Order: sequence, then structure tokens, then C-alpha cells
Amino acid sequence: MWGFIYAGAFLAAFAASALFKMTYDPTGGKYTVQWDGTVGTIHTDLPYGEGEANRFDLYLPADAGRESYGLVVYLHPGGFTGGDKSGDGEMLKWLCSKGYVAAGINYTLFGEAHPDANVYTQSAEIRDSIPFVLAEAERLGYPIDRMAAAGGSAGHTLAMLYAYRDAGTSPVPVKLVFGAVGPSCFYLEDWINMGADPHHPKAVDPSGDYSGMAGLFYAMSGKEITADMLADGSYLDAVKDISAAMWVDENSPPSVHAYGAWDRVQAFAASRRLDAALTGHGVPHEYLVFEHSGHGLQNDNAMYALYMEKVEEYLARYLG
Repeated sequence: MWGFIYAGAFLAAFAASALFKMTYDPTGGKYTVQWDGTVGTIHTDLPYGEGEANRFDLYLPADAGRESYGLVVYLHPGGFTGGDKSGDGEMLKWLCSKGYVAAGINYTLFGEAHPDANVYTQSAEIRDSIPFVLAEAERLGYPIDRMAAAGGSAGHTLAMLYAYRDAGTSPVPVKLVFGAVGPSCFYLEDWINMGADPHHPKAVDPSGDYSGMAGLFYAMSGKEITADMLADGSYLDAVKDISAAMWVDENSPPSVHAYGAWDRVQAFAASRRLDAALTGHGVPHEYLVFEHSGHGLQNDNAMYALYMEKVEEYLARYLG
């Protein structure tokens, strides 16, 4: 019981902390767009499945009639328990203004109404939504032949899972992934202190009680994880399906990732593993650490500007 209380408290805190700078622009309007018909059109609440949340919004650039387009899927934050695609409207409009087809996709949120939802089921919904997004774009005259996956916080995690775990089954090549502050893997030694101190010297819970972390990892993965599994390391097989960093290989797409060094909501140490995996496999990437910020990336405006510059640079280089 205490494990589930622990997990619930964490997810509530994660959701409450999910509003970070990718939802607004601290750069003086450089990444906002005065939206009208000369920029593009928006089609909202298009279905991709039977679930109530299985809806997406499609942003189509005004320059119709090209032979092909790049798609950028941007997934919303909210701690896997809240949020909505409409909250990323400014980012999606900016992407559309750059000439990309942009899509915001909702997914079934974990909560009382959907207690069986978890990171894996949400990632499966995103995977299953992509053919519907491509078909609708083509029906409207925008054929897609390449794509990028992106998002913030929880959405960043789901984007990484699609780009690193599911890209091999994608109907079009995944050329890029970018985002900020999404949990990338679930090694116990990274999470034991909830990211409050990324340099914590202890690799195990000093109290010897793993029930809280077992409850958290169960809530995230949807798979049975016991304290004994955490103690003997066998839990890693159970969390692999939600651990994007564990799927990185030499074929993974170029990547831009941003993390706060003082993140007390998700494990900053896990992001170091992501950087090491990308580096070890020779994947072109940018790993940007906001040295004075937590989960909200709130104290490093210059670094945020650099992050957006790198996003724009990678979009032009790899998505075209």
C-alpha cells in the first residue's frame, strides 16, 4: 500500500511540475507566430482510435502542393496524468510556420478514470496513432515522407520511446528527436533519491525498504515489480519497454535533449545515461544541461535560447 501512495505522490508532483519553458518563449518572441491563414490551417480533434483521448490536431503549412513534407509530432507534458495537446499550440504553430506539418497528439492519462494507463500503454497509443496522422495529412494534400518526434517532460519520454524503440516500425523514417526533461530510463540507483541530488553516493535505499520505488516503477511500467526484483536487479527487464535510453543503438536518429541539473522531479542522473548511450553509439546529438535549473528549466534563459537554436539547426539539417 505504501508503494502505491509513494507512486501517486510522485506522479502528482511530476504533473504539477510539468509546465516548463517549452510552453512559452523567453526569447522575446523569436519562437512565437502571429497566426493567420498566410501561415497555415489547423484541423482539430481528429480520431486515431476508439479511446476518448485518441485524438490529434494537425497543423498544415500554407504552402500547399509540395511533393512531400516533413512531419513533426510534438507530445504534451503533464506527468503522464494530465495535460492536453492544445497546451502546445504555440510550439506547433511555430513548427508549422517553418514549413513542417505539425501534429499534437493526446493519449490516455493515468488516473481514477483509467487506472490501467501507464507509460507503456501511452507509448503504444502514440505508436499506433502515426499511420492515422500520415493518412489524414495525405488526404488533405500533404504527403509525408519523413518525421521527427518531440515533446516536453512526459511527452519527451514518449517521443524518445517512439524514436529509439519504435522507429523500426514507423511508416516513414524518423529523422530526429528532440525535447526536454523527460525520464529516459529507470535504473534504481538513479531514482533512489528522486533526482534531488544527482551525485548521491548511495546506490541503494539506506533504509533497505524498496516498496516505494517498486510501486513507482509498477505504476510507470504496468508490469509487476517487487522489492526483491529491485534488490537483485531483475527489474531492469520489466522497465526496458519504458526506458528509451536502453533502446539507443547506432541506427538511432539524431537528437537534441535538454535537462535541468537540479531537477527534483525526475532523475537527472538518468539523462547522463542517455547522453552516454548516444555518445557510445556515435549518434549525432546535443545534450544540453541547464546548470542552474530544475524540471522547469527556469533559471537559464541563455541556455534555453541555445536549445531552441539547436532544435532549429537539427530540423533544417535532418528533416529538411
